[in-house]
Amino acid sequence: MENFIINTPNFASYLGFLALFAYIITLLPTILRIVFPVTKKTNIPKILLKYRRQIGVISFLLGAAHGILLFMKRSFDVFDLKSYLIYSQGIVILSIFTLLAITSNDWSVKKLKKNWRRMHQLTYILMFLLMWHISEKMFGHWTYITPLGIIASLGITILFLIRKWIEYKKNSLKV
Repeated sequence: MENFIINTPNFASYLGFLALFAYIITLLPTILRIVFPVTKKTNIPKILLKYRRQIGVISFLLGAAHGILLFMKRSFDVFDLKSYLIYSQGIVILSIFTLLAITSNDWSVKKLKKNWRRMHQLTYILMFLLMWHISEKMFGHWTYITPLGIIASLGITILFLIRKWIEYKKNSLKV
């Protein structure tokens, strides 16, 4: 039974979708607070913020499992430049996720201080990389979860841009 699940053609895609979903949850607290201020009254942003790091690490683990399964299913030729081009997006995304996951603890926050916050700004680059990754890698062979992944990544990116626009407008009024 265990091999059946892992060998199911789309299992790696399901893991990737779950990783994306968990990642989006990590982005929601600030976006909800700024774009939809009424959510402050619901405590949803506070609850999400409380578990943001743990959810981020879960997202990393799901993403790593996604990448490992796909890597194992497809033959990676270390002597072929084409293999590196095919996997470059995933490697960059996984590298950023790894850095963020390793530093998602109180010790790193204390040691890195302001640099911790700067480093964790990489999460916003991930948002754009993931949208590109999903649309390019799934182009031409969609599963039924592909549109959900594209809509979710596009939706959170649009909400992020709205958040930045609101923050920009707020800061420009202060000057």
